[in-house]
Amino acid sequence: MALIQVDYFSKALLRQVHFQAILPFDKVYFDDVVREQKPFKTLYLLHGVFGDETDWVNGTRIVRWAQDRNLAVIMPAGENKFYIDHDKSTDQFSQYIEELVVQTRKIFPLSENREDTYIAGLSMGGYGAIVNGLKYNTLFSRIAGLSAALHIETFVNASEEALLPIMRRSYLESVFGDLDKLLGSNKDFHFLAKKLVEKEADLPKVYLACGTEDDLYKWDHAFYEELQELGYEVTWKEIPGGHDWDFWDRMILDVLNWLPLDDQEEALSSGQIINS
Repeated sequence: MALIQVDYFSKALLRQVHFQAILPFDKVYFDDVVREQKPFKTLYLLHGVFGDETDWVNGTRIVRWAQDRNLAVIMPAGENKFYIDHDKSTDQFSQYIEELVVQTRKIFPLSENREDTYIAGLSMGGYGAIVNGLKYNTLFSRIAGLSAALHIETFVNASEEALLPIMRRSYLESVFGDLDKLLGSNKDFHFLAKKLVEKEADLPKVYLACGTEDDLYKWDHAFYEELQELGYEVTWKEIPGGHDWDFWDRMILDVLNWLPLDDQEEALSSGQIINS
């Protein structure tokens, strides 16, 4: 297994960007069987606010589980920008997600098939995964949101009195632009989900999970019900838990089990010492 830090110049963001990649490429077999190395199925995994490209590796057991499943995982830095495009700045993070798929396929042996390409995230990253998974539905066949920040209706009425700086109106406007135009735009997952149905597009499968003690629970569950009514194939999971790594570590494993990954042969690695 390789854990790789990559820096490159992004055309979408007009600056150097960073991402980490998990590549389970180095399994060793002591037999005479010739095995074809197929391109990796790939999960683009987005972190939440205050985090960076190292969050998922530090907070969960994603490295071990990806290796077990022969899954490549790409983890970009979202810079507290919700993975969307700003109308009047160079912060084109939604375009960056699309660009990231193209660039990582150039760098690594990743499958170019939609059926093998997935996007997921937690909190802010859950919102970003849902918005971009719907926006780029021809790239991603499956979307997963854990404790996704789906309370965008509250952003419209945000004030400067919010305790967290990222929830103050001035900051939200620096990310989303004119908040009065947020609902019904391509930053609104309700709008995007309905638009795909109206276009009779190939709908991605969706997985949503939230802890029952999480303040975002009602928003996430409401979107689950909305997707059901729209005709999406959607999975909902809830367990006791809050907005924390204990919950996300547990549920990202459930997400991996939900993805259509291939059964893997046991092989020799530092985490798997097999008997001869």
